[in-house]
Amino acid sequence: MYKIVVVEDDLTIAKAISDHLGQWGYDTAHLTEFRDVADQVRRRDPHLVLLDIALPFHNGFHWCNEIRKFSKVPIMFISSASDNMNIVMAMNMGGDDFIAKPFDLHVLTAKVGALLRRTYSFQGQVHVLELGGVVLNLNDATLAYRDRKIELTRNEFKMLQLLMENAGRVVSREEMMQRLWESDQFIDDNTLTVNITRLRRKLADIGLPNWIVTKKGLGYLVEGS
Repeated sequence: MYKIVVVEDDLTIAKAISDHLGQWGYDTAHLTEFRDVADQVRRRDPHLVLLDIALPFHNGFHWCNEIRKFSKVPIMFISSASDNMNIVMAMNMGGDDFIAKPFDLHVLTAKVGALLRRTYSFQGQVHVLELGGVVLNLNDATLAYRDRKIELTRNEFKMLQLLMENAGRVVSREEMMQRLWESDQFIDDNTLTVNITRLRRKLADIGLPNWIVTKKGLGYLVEGS
């Protein structure tokens, strides 16, 4: 569920926005204290900030600039100060969109949905590691090569991710075991060998029989090209 923070001095408007977006399934909260907007945004870690320009203590431009120092969260300005100068200023300070008050709540909801889609919907499509035509999808733990695709177990995925992130460098067996089991417990060295053997068998099935190279006494390697 997307989390949205509304930063609006008029609490009647803020509550109306929160209630309406809540009806559309968004987890929406509005601030009631404006001394340190940036800190509240940091702590709430939302997916979107709706930010008015006219606020107590400091205006929305100031807070947009402060938020941009630690976050790339999309920021949509909501303001009656909708002349061209303020719109340009909002964008220059790091804003992503602008809607003028008064606005229809349905129009606001549509713009919120569009901005969230632009920001987040396509991330999964590019969340991959690619090496010489071999594509590891970090979202669904699959590996694709040419017209073939395989599903990976948890351990197979972790091993390939580590090797591809370090392409061209030998990854020691100790480093790989640490990544797989993420503990300092002793793991039977043969367990790693079994996992590597199973992974190599899967890779051979899609045309990558020698993709993982063993460096005797050192570890494993995938070439960086």
